[in-house]
Amino acid sequence: MTLRLLGTTSDDGDCPTLYEIADTDEILVQGDRETDPSHLAQLRDVKPSETFVRVPRDLLIRFSPNSKAAELQPFASISHLFRDFKHTAWRLETRRGYASDRASEKYREFLATGTVPDDSHRPWCENVRNQTAQGKRFERVRLVDDPPTEGQRYLLAGAPSNVAAGEDIRNLTRAEAEQLRLPNYDFWLFDSRTLARFAFDDEDTTLGVYVTEDPAEVLAACQARDAAWHHAMRTEEFARQVRSTM
Repeated sequence: MTLRLLGTTSDDGDCPTLYEIADTDEILVQGDRETDPSHLAQLRDVKPSETFVRVPRDLLIRFSPNSKAAELQPFASISHLFRDFKHTAWRLETRRGYASDRASEKYREFLATGTVPDDSHRPWCENVRNQTAQGKRFERVRLVDDPPTEGQRYLLAGAPSNVAAGEDIRNLTRAEAEQLRLPNYDFWLFDSRTLARFAFDDEDTTLGVYVTEDPAEVLAACQARDAAWHHAMRTEEFARQVRSTM
C-alpha cells in the first residue's frame, strides 16, 4: 500500500515523521526506537510483533489528522472551487506524466513538431482570466526530472498559454523537491483552507480526489506550498535553461 507523507519535524531527514497508509484509517509513525528497559517494562499487552518509537509531541500536534480520512470523489466534484475560491488556487504537480495529456491531439502534435499550439481560448484559460481579473491568483509548481521526461517537456512547451491567461507557473527540480521533503502527491489548495489531493493509477490516470479541511493536512500543504514557491523558478526562465542543456 502507498504511504503518504503527512509531515515531519526533522530538519535533516533523520526522522521523526508521520505517514498515512493509503485507503486505510491507519497512521505510520517513524521515530527512534524506545530502548529504555524501565519504560519497556511498564508497557502493557505487548505482542511479539509490536515495537515502540519516540516522537516529539509537536509532531503529533501539528500533523496528526483530526478527522476521519476523506473519501475518494470524482474530480468533477471540485469544479466549482475553481470559480468560488476567494484568494488563491495553488497546485503542486509531482508526476512524470499525465494520461489526460497523452490522450490529447496537442500531445500528438508536440511529439511531431516539438511545439504546442496556443490554446488560450479554451474554457480553463477563460476561467483563469475571469478569476485573475478579480484579483485572485492561480499558481502552480511543477516538479521536473533531470533530464525532463517527455510529459514534462510537453508541459513546459504548453505553459505559455496558461501563463498568458494569468497563471503563475513555476518549476522545481525533483532533486530540490526531495531535499525540501515536499510531498510526493499532487494537490490543489484553495484559500489555504481546502485541500484536494489527487489519486492516480499506475498509468497516470486520475482516479479522483480526496477533499479535506482537516487542519493538520491543510497545514502540511501550506508548508509544502511555501517551501516550493520560495525555491521554484518561473516557467519561462526554467524552459530556457532546459533548452540550453538539450
